[in-house]
Amino acid sequence: MSEAQPGASPRWRPSHNPWAVAMTVTLATFMEVLDTSIANVALPHIAGSLSAGQDESTWVLTSYLVSNAIILPISAWASDRIGRKRFYMGCVLLFTLSSLLCGLSTTLPMLIFFRVLQGAGGGGLGPSEQAILADTFAPEQRGMGFAMYGMAVVLAPAIGPTLGGYLTDNYSWHWIFFINVPIGLLSLFLTSRMVEDPPWIGDAMERAKHSPVDYMGLSLIAVGLGALQVVLDKGQREDWFASHFIQIFTTVSVVALLGFIVWELRENDPILNLRLLKNRNFAVSNILMFTLGWVLYGSTVLIPQFLQTVMGYTAELAGMALSPGGLVVMAMMPIVGALVSRVDSRKLITFGFIALAASMFHMTSIYMGIDFKTAMMYRNYQSIGLAFLFVPINTLCYAGVPKEQNNQISSMINLMRNLGGSFGISFVTTMLSRRMQVHQSVLAAHTVNSDKMQDMVHSMGGMYASRLGSGPGAIQRAYDSIYGTMQQQAAVLAYRDTIVIMAIIIIAVMPLVLLARKPKPGEVSMGH
Repeated sequence: MSEAQPGASPRWRPSHNPWAVAMTVTLATFMEVLDTSIANVALPHIAGSLSAGQDESTWVLTSYLVSNAIILPISAWASDRIGRKRFYMGCVLLFTLSSLLCGLSTTLPMLIFFRVLQGAGGGGLGPSEQAILADTFAPEQRGMGFAMYGMAVVLAPAIGPTLGGYLTDNYSWHWIFFINVPIGLLSLFLTSRMVEDPPWIGDAMERAKHSPVDYMGLSLIAVGLGALQVVLDKGQREDWFASHFIQIFTTVSVVALLGFIVWELRENDPILNLRLLKNRNFAVSNILMFTLGWVLYGSTVLIPQFLQTVMGYTAELAGMALSPGGLVVMAMMPIVGALVSRVDSRKLITFGFIALAASMFHMTSIYMGIDFKTAMMYRNYQSIGLAFLFVPINTLCYAGVPKEQNNQISSMINLMRNLGGSFGISFVTTMLSRRMQVHQSVLAAHTVNSDKMQDMVHSMGGMYASRLGSGPGAIQRAYDSIYGTMQQQAAVLAYRDTIVIMAIIIIAVMPLVLLARKPKPGEVSMGH
């Protein structure tokens, strides 16, 4: 990538303390990322309250994810057109207002409509915030700035299920949306005072006035990512490609996204500057961030789902098993942020992936009788690896890229994290379902007609008969009890399979770090 930069004058400095700016933008980050997971545990309550079926209510999640995915990649283009601060504040306002309207919704279609608006507002927050931090912090402090941002991104999904369960159980599902309103208003107030656009944003706005709008690119990426998100969110529920619905949406997504790539590479003023991927470090960073999102969100689903479906935990208690992991991340992030300016980012990333893979292999010791502390420690070990990945990957991706492209960089890297998260959740739910079916068939084939099985049935049948006083009924109860145990054993084996595959994929991605070149002094921090 060319080192030359337009307007390479003395570095611009914000008029406010960078840490105050970081605190301001982190507020909205935390609020938005929290909303991707907080509604999950409230779905049964929402469905019951709005007289909707369980399948219908899942559109509350899907609608948010679809609009969020569409806005993420075009936020850089929008920031260049209207100014980053103005776009950011518009997103905060839209997110806050739509959160209030979500909480006031009285029908499912109304709630879904406002969730679409909420996702659109939330989609522009992450990229804008990361670009603001990249421009606000001095070279030696950028790692620490991203550490604060990373705390919000990693902590929010961890406490989302717990907070959502608490609010739903003790108040009502409406409050999972109402809590965004005061945070959003505070964020708006602070942003208006603290955040400012650097000079090159004004230059970009001036250039944008004289460049045509890429309507074709906008349409293709909106359709492509929207359809892809529907496929990922609904795939397992619709039995993937056995469903015509999934086949159609997959075709639309593939055609639109391929068309988008071809179109954007030929466009003079693209929505998403795909040419930046020629920079080796940026290309590698995108793949690594996709993997991080995949593991972060996939494992966030894995542990609570095991505790609820196999162990019988409540949603709130299952979510609490993740929360201490968030505290581990908060403790580790500043350390990693300080190390980034002293240690080669590639070494930190390698350590992060090794720690993450080791924690996943350790988790294969999972069994039906684990206690709360064991489940909590599984997440704590994973959190160490996650902390060593987020900040170094985010800093590495700016190496060798002109600072005028910071909006584009943050758009793409956030898009990769979110897409990785969607793929991770979809992968985990599909693998668990498929592997459970396989193990259940194998266990049934080896036990149904065995002598040991028959002895167990008669033994348990005699026990139930002494209580129920009914021979046939007692035998049926014995079969039901054994079948339930077999299902639990199949589930545990399915979880182990899924965890092993995730660990293997993490190891497979690790060599990509070697493809990244060592950044020159100051490159990671300066974005030059």
